[in-house]
Amino acid sequence: MDEAMKALYKTVLSRRETKAEGSYTCYLFEKGLDKILKKCAEECGEVLIAAKNGNPEETVLEIADLLYHLTVLMVNEGISQEAVAAELEKRSEKTGNLKTFHQVDKNT
Repeated sequence: MDEAMKALYKTVLSRRETKAEGSYTCYLFEKGLDKILKKCAEECGEVLIAAKNGNPEETVLEIADLLYHLTVLMVNEGISQEAVAAELEKRSEKTGNLKTFHQVDKNT
């Protein structure tokens, strides 16, 4: 997946730099941050619904959509893959950091 994400990032970056006729990515950049954020939120909701419905194939498709839109957000905001990878690496080194959560009734 790492190579696929690198290729996606590179493609999104190139769409920001060079407009391509009919490109959805270019459309998102033209519409700006609010549109990109709206799409990220929409795709996140679709991931949750697909997972809740117990449909792994649909969940995979929606996760791919979300990762694509998050990549557009990263490029738009000048966030590199390396910055995110470094943060994930830091977090992977943490152990014993389970927080105490409030008990919540999931059925309400």
